[in-house]
Amino acid sequence: QVQLVESGGGLVQAGGSLRLSCAASGSIFSGNAMGWYRQAPGKQRELVAYVFGGGSTWYRESVKGRFTISRDNAKNTVYLQMNSLKPEDTAVYYCNSYPYPAVRNYWGQGTQVTVSS
Repeated sequence: QVQLVESGGGLVQAGGSLRLSCAASGSIFSGNAMGWYRQAPGKQRELVAYVFGGGSTWYRESVKGRFTISRDNAKNTVYLQMNSLKPEDTAVYYCNSYPYPAVRNYWGQGTQVTVSS
């Protein structure tokens, strides 16, 4: 069964923190780098961070030093710890394999993150 289930979003004030989780099916998670993506209203989906199976990571410049991506290979789960949140971080956050969806055009429902000023 193909599955991506994101959770952990919510409404938070600027400067606050959230931890996102994504439970993935093995067909998506195993052997793949996993990424967090986000899509703000009226904008295209963008890559936020990714992590390889061995733990190496990459972050977009605007979140460096604030966000931390990690994965639990035993649980097929990827996390995104978000600290010092800013209003411009407001978006729907999705996880998926990187650099492209392991299952063509398949995305989960995402989790909404709203940061108030």
